[in-house]
Amino acid sequence: MTSQNFILTLIRKVIFENFNDIDVRFNNDEILNLLKKEEVFDKTITVDDLETQFKKIEDDGLVRCIAQNFTTKWFKLYDIMEKLNCNSCNSDVFLGNDEPRICYNNECGSTL
Repeated sequence: MTSQNFILTLIRKVIFENFNDIDVRFNNDEILNLLKKEEVFDKTITVDDLETQFKKIEDDGLVRCIAQNFTTKWFKLYDIMEKLNCNSCNSDVFLGNDEPRICYNNECGSTL
């Protein structure tokens, strides 16, 4: 799994485990702080370094931006998330209920 896919999976996992409620708002700074608690996460990464991944989860339809203040973006989920396992690459995949059931691992892309 590429570094970008790995970080995207960690972001989705953090959202799934901590903010999996359509009425809860959360921001990219909160996500980063939770990511930094993960042993495998590079602690030197900043919120600006994650801009591409946050844009991707917006474009994928997982979250919507509800407010922004400089680099802090506030989000809400469109729909609750679920954890699936991809049988092809054996990765955990965290998807919103309305997202396509396709593994977002670029090296896989299998239908779930």
